[in-house]
Amino acid sequence: MAASLRIDFVSDVACPGCVIGLRSLKQALDAVGPDVVAEIHFQPFELNPDMPAEGENTFEHVQKKYGSTQERSAAARQAIRESGNALGFNFNYGPESRIWNTFDAHRLLHWAGIEGRQLQLKEALFRANFTDQLSTSDHEVLAKAAAAAGLDEKKARAILASGEYSDEVRQEEMVWRHRGIHAVPSVVFNQRWMIQGGHPPQVFEQAIRQIIAGTATEARA
Repeated sequence: MAASLRIDFVSDVACPGCVIGLRSLKQALDAVGPDVVAEIHFQPFELNPDMPAEGENTFEHVQKKYGSTQERSAAARQAIRESGNALGFNFNYGPESRIWNTFDAHRLLHWAGIEGRQLQLKEALFRANFTDQLSTSDHEVLAKAAAAAGLDEKKARAILASGEYSDEVRQEEMVWRHRGIHAVPSVVFNQRWMIQGGHPPQVFEQAIRQIIAGTATEARA
């Protein structure tokens, strides 16, 4: 009999490591196959909650926030590109790449969860941000991503215009902060075991197999 597995994937649309983590997690679940029935719930986290709507140049932001040199930043982006390519995802970083505010994207993701299309929207938003280099604070971009995910575009536009689900997203963010989540991706299995970071598929596969076998080390998030 297949084991049930709840997965809370705490992440931000602006997080490249979250793309790697999600791709790796999906490959791990495919490798485990019918031994597990997994439900992925995407939980909101904002890396840059004070980011203005117009965003900020990626290198300038990383330099200001982390003190990174241009050389280190370029090397990090190249490593991300290579990891993405290995997992079938295209990071199109360039000199004009920007980091955007993601709060409205999280509001749409909350709605997508209600509609059962959260994974599809998450992937569409990652593509819009990192592959197409589009603004995740632009309502036009967000509405088109919702349509690409199989959601009602007209309803998406109405949600974006109204501020609907703002309180719910804020509450969810607070819950996960209170649980000690300060970095993403944070992947929490059955509300007991957590893996942080964009690890390769083998790391997630091993953890899942240990959890369903009952041999995982206790680590509460």
